[in-house]
Amino acid sequence: MGTSKEPADLDGKEPDPRFTLANERTFLTWLSTSLALSAGGVAMAAVSPDAFVPWMRTALAVVLVSLSALCAGMAYPRWRHVQNALRSQAPIPPPALAPLFGYGVAAVALLALVLILTGR
Repeated sequence: MGTSKEPADLDGKEPDPRFTLANERTFLTWLSTSLALSAGGVAMAAVSPDAFVPWMRTALAVVLVSLSALCAGMAYPRWRHVQNALRSQAPIPPPALAPLFGYGVAAVALLALVLILTGR
């Protein structure tokens, strides 16, 4: 990413450094998001079973950690696709998993809301 010697499969013209740096910041943001999702999942798993309905607490933890793994796993391929598009002056591909993350976080929020409203 920040090296002067790029991998062989990154063909094309060197893009404006501002775009490359923006792409790298986006990559790091995907990783930060992954860490936050993972921390949320671990926190839910660590909550006392008496505090929430056990199956719902486990479901929240599993969804959060799964989204975390998916987010981290797709960060580098996404960076690579955008970098290739920048080098070939092609349109930047849309993030394929954006709907999944949107709906996944919405599902977590709804489950958390149920836990809060039930007072358990």
